Amino acid sequence: MLQKLLLMFIMPHMAQDKSQLKYLNAINKLIAGKTGVLEILNEKFNSNWKKAWESNLSKFLPKNIKKINPDMEWLKIENQKIQIIPAYDKDYPELLKEIPVPPFLLYVRGNKEILNNFSLGVVGTRRLTEYGEMAILKILPEICQANVTIVSGLALGIDTIAHKTALEFKTPTIAVLGTGIDDEIIYPAQNISLAHRIIKEGGAIISEYAPGTHGTPFSFPQRNRIISGLSKGTLVIEADIKSGALITAKYAVDQNRDVFAVPGNILNRTSRGTNLLIKRGAKPILEASDVLEEYPDKIQNSKSKTQTEINAENEVEKKILEVLANSDEPVSIDNIIRVSDLSSQEVSTQLVLMEIKKKVKKVGNKYLL
Repeated sequence: MLQKLLLMFIMPHMAQDKSQLKYLNAINKLIAGKTGVLEILNEKFNSNWKKAWESNLSKFLPKNIKKINPDMEWLKIENQKIQIIPAYDKDYPELLKEIPVPPFLLYVRGNKEILNNFSLGVVGTRRLTEYGEMAILKILPEICQANVTIVSGLALGIDTIAHKTALEFKTPTIAVLGTGIDDEIIYPAQNISLAHRIIKEGGAIISEYAPGTHGTPFSFPQRNRIISGLSKGTLVIEADIKSGALITAKYAVDQNRDVFAVPGNILNRTSRGTNLLIKRGAKPILEASDVLEEYPDKIQNSKSKTQTEINAENEVEKKILEVLANSDEPVSIDNIIRVSDLSSQEVSTQLVLMEIKKKVKKVGNKYLL
């Protein structure tokens, strides 16, 4: 298998014939992400996917019958502006070629150029706590300002907050799905609007699964190798011992990538996995610099909150911004009132206006820049 993968990647780039990609998509729809099949067919038919489609595929897929119309499936590709990148295409991500079992092809909606950006995987529990959300909002903004692309899985919880934080700080973000990337299939459905925003704002949503492919208990863990594979390191925010986030961390180790974890309360289930990773050698992350210092030659200098110019519209707002800029953690209204020497009414009213203008973020009952 290793020889086949090497052959696949050293093949000279071939112009992508749309008709060939049409049949490649149809075959991929049939195999539903079964690794190894496309590599075998590629070697046997030398990227002539029409010939492969017209051949007897039963030896490769004994339980499948061709009930797929390649033309109808291709319409889904064109209607939603999906790009297909086979492993031998010049646009295939370089870092992804290095992992033990790279996906043979990728489906992309959005900006395919960012697949080669310097990236950090950010994953964690779907059942995030206030602590997990606060940890993301403490650590991720400075990483985003260092021009690091954020890769995650579009799941509810940590993934969602990671994507949204990246977008808020004008940083490209990549969502790797365990389903097809067409609107009818994107999972979870609650995040379709987030997926559209990622595409619109210069990011990308990607998958190795053909449009119309539903997720399975197998497909979501399998996609995690792509999250870690696109990233120089993976940051686990909150996770239980049995979780998809820890599967991603294991893939990262197997791929010789860095693993970072945010330590947490030893009594909380959502910190059991991250604490275990640290016990096994993952680097504990207390602030953004703990990650950034690992890549001094790869990232741009970021601006800390204390370096950020405070642009206030009035004196009350200026005092509130100064309080928040001098704190590494979210600040309660009571503490803002105490430090700023403003009245409770002044602070409460101004914070509402600042939140609407997205000058501050509310985390529970506390605020941060």
